[in-house]
Amino acid sequence: MPAIPQLTHSLRARLFRDLHPGVFEVFMQRRDIYAKGKTEVEVNEDLYHEWVEEIKKDADISRDKNRELKQNYEDLISLAKTCTRTIVLIDGDGCIFNRDLVERGGEGGRMAASKLDKAVRGQLELGDDELVRVYVFLNRRQLCRTMAFNWPTAGGLCGLDHLFDRFIEGFNGWHPEFNIIDAGVEKQAADLKVESLLKSEGIAPCTKYIVFGGCHDHGYIPTLESLKSRGRVKKRLVLLLSYDETASGPYRTLKLTTLENPGIFLTHRLESPPCAQPSRRRSNVNEAFNARFKPGTNIPQIAESEILGVARYLSEEIGYRTVGTEEHAAADLWMVTQANKIKEECDNIVSKTGRKLQCEVSRQEGSGHHRFDMMGKRLYKTYNNLSNIIVRISDGTDEGKEHALLVNAHLDSTLPSPGAADDAISVGVMLECMRVLLATPDWSPRHAVLFLFNHAEESLQDGSHLFSTQHPWASTARAVINLEAAGTTGRELLFQATSEQMIEAYSHVPRPYGTVFANEIFSSGIILSDTDFRQFEQYLNITGLDMAIVGNSYLYHMRKDLVENIEPGVAQHMGENALALISYLASDKSPIPDLATGYTKPRTVYFTYIGRLFFSYSFATAKIMYGLLFLASVGLVKFTFAEPIPKGSGLWTVQGNAAKATCLGVAATFIAPNVVAVLMRNVLHKNLSWFSDPLAPILLYGPACLLGALSSQYFFIGKIHERTLWTSTLLMQTSVALGLQWMDIGSAAIFFMSALPLFFVVLFNTLFASGSGDVALISYALGQVFPVLTSSLLAIPTLEVFVPLTGRMGAEAPADHIIAILVTILGAPAFPLAIPLMHRFGKQALLRGIIVTSIVAAASIAFFSAKEPYDVMHQKRIFILHMENVTTSEHHLHLAASDGAPGFELLVDDIVREFGTTDHAPAPVDMNDHNSDWDSLYPFSAFLTPFKVPLAVPKNYVSPWANERKFSIYAIEDKKDLVGGTRTLKIKIDHPGLIWTVIAFDAHVLKWDLDDNPPDEFARHHVKEASFYGTDSYELNLVIKISPETNPDGKLHINYMGLQEKGIWPAKKAVKEQGGAAMELFERLDSWLDETTGGTVDALLMGCVGGVQEL
Repeated sequence: MPAIPQLTHSLRARLFRDLHPGVFEVFMQRRDIYAKGKTEVEVNEDLYHEWVEEIKKDADISRDKNRELKQNYEDLISLAKTCTRTIVLIDGDGCIFNRDLVERGGEGGRMAASKLDKAVRGQLELGDDELVRVYVFLNRRQLCRTMAFNWPTAGGLCGLDHLFDRFIEGFNGWHPEFNIIDAGVEKQAADLKVESLLKSEGIAPCTKYIVFGGCHDHGYIPTLESLKSRGRVKKRLVLLLSYDETASGPYRTLKLTTLENPGIFLTHRLESPPCAQPSRRRSNVNEAFNARFKPGTNIPQIAESEILGVARYLSEEIGYRTVGTEEHAAADLWMVTQANKIKEECDNIVSKTGRKLQCEVSRQEGSGHHRFDMMGKRLYKTYNNLSNIIVRISDGTDEGKEHALLVNAHLDSTLPSPGAADDAISVGVMLECMRVLLATPDWSPRHAVLFLFNHAEESLQDGSHLFSTQHPWASTARAVINLEAAGTTGRELLFQATSEQMIEAYSHVPRPYGTVFANEIFSSGIILSDTDFRQFEQYLNITGLDMAIVGNSYLYHMRKDLVENIEPGVAQHMGENALALISYLASDKSPIPDLATGYTKPRTVYFTYIGRLFFSYSFATAKIMYGLLFLASVGLVKFTFAEPIPKGSGLWTVQGNAAKATCLGVAATFIAPNVVAVLMRNVLHKNLSWFSDPLAPILLYGPACLLGALSSQYFFIGKIHERTLWTSTLLMQTSVALGLQWMDIGSAAIFFMSALPLFFVVLFNTLFASGSGDVALISYALGQVFPVLTSSLLAIPTLEVFVPLTGRMGAEAPADHIIAILVTILGAPAFPLAIPLMHRFGKQALLRGIIVTSIVAAASIAFFSAKEPYDVMHQKRIFILHMENVTTSEHHLHLAASDGAPGFELLVDDIVREFGTTDHAPAPVDMNDHNSDWDSLYPFSAFLTPFKVPLAVPKNYVSPWANERKFSIYAIEDKKDLVGGTRTLKIKIDHPGLIWTVIAFDAHVLKWDLDDNPPDEFARHHVKEASFYGTDSYELNLVIKISPETNPDGKLHINYMGLQEKGIWPAKKAVKEQGGAAMELFERLDSWLDETTGGTVDALLMGCVGGVQEL
């Protein structure tokens, strides 16, 4: 499309100043008034209209006296006629682009813009030099849901969302005057903007035509009728028809010019989706409520809409709340405002009712440091001027404040995520619980509740450390409820309960969902994650409950952690459970006062079974129950002993043989899926092909498990009686349950719950069997019901957590083998009677079973070898750094993935050819403690396999990080003691405009202010910093050893790096111009990645600055 000449504001201003200098200054003052809420083009149009009217008045008065002014007026009117425009105004919520265009992404957007421009110019006979300006207003989020509901795709909502974003970029990028604008989520937001522009442009003197695309909505008819009545305006109005039904509808009665659908809009309406977005897999979450009070009463209730409103505001209005950023500071200010509103409401209630209630607000700000070991690495944290917001609700008495319940959630979000679930939803839950409690008539807490909105969890728990070690209210906390999220669907899981008292308290929640199995897995350290719970335990020595949303953890710490991806009912479930716990623990029945003198370590078996059934019993009771079952099973086996094969063998001889066969079968179920893992990883190079669905590993490794079990029994057929295998399985299950429980492993309950139904089925088998030694088929069915049910309830949430996390454990991690073993561990207890059943039908039947299972296993391998591991909803996570080294003045692009899926090297190669300075990717860089390029992610960087790509430095580039915003490290105090062999110094680190800075150095530290126990050796040290927005420096005091062997001159060789506060993509997309070369590259690279991978990659792109300093 050719460039369109326009009458600019400066030209009009000069013309008007020359024509009529007396009122020029007045109109310049009016310009400031017009400018409020309008674009520059709109301001210019309004001023131009007034100028013409003013000149016209003067011309009428002095027409005969001032021929020159008359001529100038006519010249101005003539000039205005050459600057007319055609406005295309579309309500995009109903006038919807065709599916084939949307699914083409950016290309489709450009095609739509081109076709629309061609149709408008052709049907209205406009010249190429005439201006066509297009506005499409829509509710992007709701429209995406509508399209996804009507146009099922493999990627679902998120896939369509990605394509539509690319479509919008293509449409808007086709020409500067073509605009698709998201009007927001408010009801009729797009309608109001369309109607407003319709009215203003309809009477604007420079408007030649208004092409109106909103005929699907009869609400615009009164506005059009009003404009139509204004004579010359009627000629400007043109109706753009989209739906077929509008051709004969009420818009036809307006008798306006029409423009036919240019083939880019749907000709039929789309069906509206249900109010709640359906989840891919039902998760037994409860119904969500929108009403703040129960219908017909003044009794308050948890309203999910309120919770999600908070999560949406924090994650979408404020955005990425990474510690140290401007958005992080905005969240702090917002939270203080909310806390003060709660206090004001509380004070009003007290003044009106006289209730025993007091609300206090505390904004804590402080600095500190702590040691934070993780993943086998030693790490030190220092933080400066970070904040927490705490609301204490009590009865106002000293006695009521003496013992308190602490409830915690964190406001901040991590680097690559807007954090709607992690952890804005928990913030919303806490605010909603406070609202409900305050609005409950006559409610008054017997014990105080501390609502801690900590503002630095993702920077390695600095906020909770600050509260625990420095806040005056912290010493009153006796127990904690920590609310977290590592996913977006399903019921929140209780995965840590650290005392008998708190497990008993949890039994009072309306919808329990927790198991001792989850508790023991998390406590073992297998899951490489942690929560604020650690700080409260370590520094306050209190007990508590740690609860988190864990379903669909594919979105954990990802860009798509948005409210639209949170399953309906999730917030309601967490809110109601949290409210029940707070109500109970703040009441006079609470164990809170007793916890002041200590708590009882958990020795309780607990689990949720079939919905809301919550069972708990002590370890002592478990040992008695499991022991009795074992003894009863031994007696039952002796009582029901069948004629052995071969004859003459004793009871325990045949039981031993059966146990050997069973153990071999179990071993084979572990070996066979690992063989498949080797085949997929090392032979077919299709590892992680199961990643995109948490239950997919069952389909891949399940047939192999069964094949292993079948093959292992081939040589035992006919040598062991079927019933003997039954009883041997029973004895093994009961003995394992008793043995594990004797070691105080509560997860022994799994084997007990499997053995108990087997015992009763063996006991009553004679009622169904035809002979004394036979096993009835119905006995198999009855014996399998509870094991399958129990294992399913355990396996589904376990796989939902482990599959996404294991798939991101790093390229070197044996992820396929871990998942294969996990499938076996979870699947084997589900089918305890599989091996006895194999012996029922003879060797020929078993051989046929082996052949069929082999075919199924091969088909499964073939299917997964053709399957890609990632899609738009289950993305590959990659990390990209734009590193500017201020020491060497070099720029590099660092690329890494956190998984071992094939194809990353090819992607890096493509990136290098597109954006680098070489034709192929360099070799991977060794990742170790001395690779300081990745210190911002240390120690998680140990998972990565990075590539380092040289970049061209922009011509005439002057680094701000070496000049006006200098990143510098220097000693402000320095003293060497050559006799004592020590060096004492105070280091100052200045990092203006940089966040999450890290310094790393090798030294034998004797003393420093980070902790009281530095390692007594020459070692590598990493010190990570986190500070509030605007805090740009910190200091470190230390004494190091001068050693003739390791450090004879006492020098410190310091590697340092930090993240640009304005250089994190997409978090800082709105201010990308301030991010310099890094953000310019990231914008192009991110768009290229989307187009190249089809949205299957989630990239964290960070602008970094680093260097080396010797002190």
